[in-house]
Order: sequence, then structure tokens, then C-alpha cells
Amino acid sequence: MNTALPPKDFPESDSAWAPLAARVFRALWIAQLVSNIGSWMQTVGAQWLLIGHDAALVTLVQTASSLPVVLLALPSGVLADRFDRRTVLLTAQFAMLAASTTLSVLAFADALTPALLLGLTFLLGCGTALMGPAWQAIQPELVERRQLGQAAALGAVNMNLARALGPALGGAVVAAAGAGWVFAFNAASYLGTAAVLALWRRPGAEPPTAQGEKLLTALHAGRRYVWNAPGVRRVLLRTVLFIPGGAALWSLLPLVASRSLGLGSGGYGVLLGAVGAGAVSGAFALPAIRRALGVNGTLAAGALVFAGVLAVLATVRVPWLAAVVLLPAGVAWIGVLSTLNAAVQARLPGWVRARGLAVYLLVFQGGQALAAPLWGALADGPGLAVSLLAGSGLLLLGAVSVRRWPLHGTDGIDPSPSDHWPVPPLVFEPGPADGPVLVSVAYRIAAANRAAFIDCMDHVARSRRRTGALSWGLYQDGNDPGRFVENYLVASWSEHLAQHHSRLTATDRRHEERARRLLVEGTAPEVTHAFDAAAGPVVPETGDAMTAPGPRCPPGERPGTGTSESAHA
Repeated sequence: MNTALPPKDFPESDSAWAPLAARVFRALWIAQLVSNIGSWMQTVGAQWLLIGHDAALVTLVQTASSLPVVLLALPSGVLADRFDRRTVLLTAQFAMLAASTTLSVLAFADALTPALLLGLTFLLGCGTALMGPAWQAIQPELVERRQLGQAAALGAVNMNLARALGPALGGAVVAAAGAGWVFAFNAASYLGTAAVLALWRRPGAEPPTAQGEKLLTALHAGRRYVWNAPGVRRVLLRTVLFIPGGAALWSLLPLVASRSLGLGSGGYGVLLGAVGAGAVSGAFALPAIRRALGVNGTLAAGALVFAGVLAVLATVRVPWLAAVVLLPAGVAWIGVLSTLNAAVQARLPGWVRARGLAVYLLVFQGGQALAAPLWGALADGPGLAVSLLAGSGLLLLGAVSVRRWPLHGTDGIDPSPSDHWPVPPLVFEPGPADGPVLVSVAYRIAAANRAAFIDCMDHVARSRRRTGALSWGLYQDGNDPGRFVENYLVASWSEHLAQHHSRLTATDRRHEERARRLLVEGTAPEVTHAFDAAAGPVVPETGDAMTAPGPRCPPGERPGTGTSESAHA
């Protein structure tokens, strides 16, 4: 189902700013900008309240914000696929509003201890974790698929424009009036996004794709899809190779500002603002950079630039020079993150989109959450400069690895749904929980096409596993070498029907068609569905339900050892 807005809501041109012509996307983008400014103001307030403590405690603000995504990203992805995504987003907004309001009240009452500050920051991170997969998953409902790259870049622009404005505002407010006011502004900022979501009417919105699935079943389906999607796995690998080193900047910048540069909260806000300003300017240059360097060149260049910035910060002691150096860091950050985000968005079909994005967010935020305290501990031990140089070295290794593990191209990938499987013709109607189901597909293949067929079926195998197969195998008939049998096992009849009606994509269809073009002319695949004989429904040859079990296997004889001949597949 195409759930994008009507064509009149989209511009003729696919410029970098084209998605903003869509009314709902534009309204949400503006509301989210205000909310992101509030979040960055709060980050400055929270980190500055802890600046008198040791480095590890300061970096724990980053961990408290990111760790909830590690813990809750996958369940949040399931919720976004099981329930209305707008409702999930509204719930997250009001939960974060409550946590921010509590923070501001405690700050005004001068009762905000480090433990309470980190605990409430953790609760805000839980709201972010609940919101993340649903927010990413609604993007194809707001813009056309060809504009997902621009939409991802605009999302990064949004965050970095907020980073350019929020820290400077937050630092000024903390210095002039105290941290309570930045917490109060952040609380109010959630109301704008909530209002836009409440007024949004989703014409033709796709129904929840995991509705009725149990939590563990839906989690397993998301994990199974990602594991059997090489392109998605490669995006996750590139994320792992960039984020831990990149996290050194965000974790250690408060310490660079206070210890190396002797700045106060306002100066720290200016440094963060420099990164944001660089990112915003980078959004204008990003299309030209990608044309010149390509996707993988952009990833390598971004890691190299970020590594250089960390190395300079380890030695520089001049505030204005540090601010200038941070400008290219913003360009590199938006280049890498928008490239990775667009790559994973382009590869995920609607039925598992939120769960797949949850895995991406888990890797992204988990890398920051786990790396931040390590950088802080290293700064408290060998020193801040050593910690920054270690992050730089890690990024250099990531840049070099792009040649060995590049992102796969997206040419030929079409995640739009394809309803090309006919309804299985059975003589009885199984229950949804009946299973497991053994699906067998027999093919007639000429000897000359054997190698090509096996190669094509390797892609089909990944398709089967992505959409529900617990196991898969391709066999050649021992009595008839031209006959090949594909067997795969699905957990239940409802899982197999989901394959038929909602999980297959245009890419899956193309792989199947490539394999079937190699069949002997005039033949077609023969499909059978078999159920567990001991636990499944029992139907006699007449089609009438049996009222009593048949004769049992006589003692001393084993099932399946009769003398009749059978083909071995």
C-alpha cells in the first residue's frame, strides 16, 4: 500500500529541501526543531551541573541519554509495528514532558542531586527510545521514497541546527538564571510536537503490521529479517565502526571547554554551536560531496575529518581556534549520519521497518552509551589528551576499513509490498497457531541451468528467511536429477499467511522470477504445504473430519520403514 501523501503535496524538484514542501513533514520538522533546541539546552544544563565532579560522572549524562535506547529500542520497534505509530509518538511526548517538568521543579527547589539528575535524564532517554523507531518509520508516509535521502539529511540538519542554537542559548540561560529554566523550556517544547501529531490525519496509513504477534515472536521476526539482509547488516557494521570514536567528541567536549580552554557554560555552548553550524552548512554541501566522493567516499572522508578534529582538540588551548576546528566536525557528522540513515531506510519494507530501524538505533545509541564512560575513565586516568587521541585513532581505523567493508549499493532494491503469491489451495482451513508448516516447492531444471539456478536460489533463500522461514534447504532428487525440491519450515500457519499477504516485496518477487526463468520450458513449480502429523489438523481423504484416531504403529515397527519405494529429495 502506498501511504505517501498525495502528489500535490510534493514539489516537482528533488532538491535538498524538497521534503519541506509536504505540509505535515514541514510542521513536524519545525516542531521537532523547537523540541531539539530544548533537548540541547537541557544537555548543557545537566552537564554543567556536574562539571565540578569527576570526568566519569560528567560523561554519564551521555550514557544516561543513550542507554535507554540500548535497553528499549527493540521493544519500541515492536510497539511501533504493532500499534498506531502516531499514538506511540504522542505517548512518548507526554512521558518526556512529565520527566522534564519534574527536573525543572527539583532544580527550582534546589533539590536536584546528581543521582536524581541522571535518573530523570535516563527517563527522558526512555521516552526518546520509545519515540525513535516510530518517528523513523513514519517518514515514508510523509515524503516519497525517492526523497528519503533528503528527508534523512533534513532530520540531521534539524538536530544540528538545534545543536547550533540550543547549547549557546542553554549556556546563556544557565549563566544568567540557572539550570531550572532550561529544564522548563525543554518541558514546554514537547507540546508543539504533540499538537502537530494530534492534528495529523493519516490518509491511507498502513495498518500495524505486527498486530496480534506476541512480543517475543515479533522481536524474533525483526532480528531474523536484519540477520538475513546483507545490506542492512553492512549499514550496522559501518555504524559500529564510526560511532564509538565519534562519541569521544560529545562525551569529552565539556571537559575540553572547562579544563583545556578555561571556558564557562556559555563558552561550552558556543563550542557545541560551532559543531551545529558546521553541520547546517554541511547540509548545503552534502549533495556535491556525495557526487564527488560517492557514498563510501563520504563515509571515509567523514571519519578522517572527525579523527583530525579530535587530534587537534587534544593539543589546542585557544578557544577561538577550537571553535573553528569544530566546524568541519559538524560537516563530517551530518555527512556520515545522513548517509547511514538513508541507507537503512531505503532497504527496509514497511512490515518490519520500525523493528529494523530499532536495531539501527540500538547500534547507534548503544555505541555512544557504552563508549562514553570509557572515554571519561580514560580522561581521569592517562589524561584528556590521551582519551581524545585514542578516539582519533579508532576513527582512523574505521576510515581505512571502508575499502574492506563498503556499503552495498541500493540499485535494484525495491521494498514496496508485492502480493504475488496465490492463496494456498488446501482441503481444510488450518488455525492460525497450527504448525510448524513445511512448505515444499519442486522445480524442473535442465542440466545446463543447474549452476545458475542454485546461485539464484541463494537469494531466494535469504528472502524466505527474512520473511519467516526457520530453516531452508534446496535438494536434488536422487532418482530424478532434473528435479529440485526447496523445503522451508515456518513456525505457524499465520506466519506463512503473513508471507503471502504482507511480507513479500518487489525485490523478493524479482529474485523468484530470476530463478523461475531457468525452469524447463512448459513446467511450473509444484507447491505443497505439510503440517506436523502428530500435532496438526487431521483430515482423511474424503475431506470429512475424523472422529477417532487411526491404528497405531504396531510394536517393534518404526514409522517410515515400509517397503514402498519413494523418491529421495
